[in-house]
Amino acid sequence: MKSKYVVTGMTCGHCVNHVTEEVSALPGVRKVKVKLDDGSMAITSAEPIDFDAIKAAVTEAGEDYQVQPA
Repeated sequence: MKSKYVVTGMTCGHCVNHVTEEVSALPGVRKVKVKLDDGSMAITSAEPIDFDAIKAAVTEAGEDYQVQPA
């Protein structure tokens, strides 16, 4: 299953790495692809991942980051 989101507040490659690392650590997540240029994030998982868990992971990566479903 693929889910798409928009992440705002990222300014560099380090931001992308932090978001990717935190979201990848969520149970059930198989792959995370984050793009800085358009703020997109695609998550591949076996089952749907709870949005609150995704939001918490993005916030853990950086408190200035915000995430919304695309």
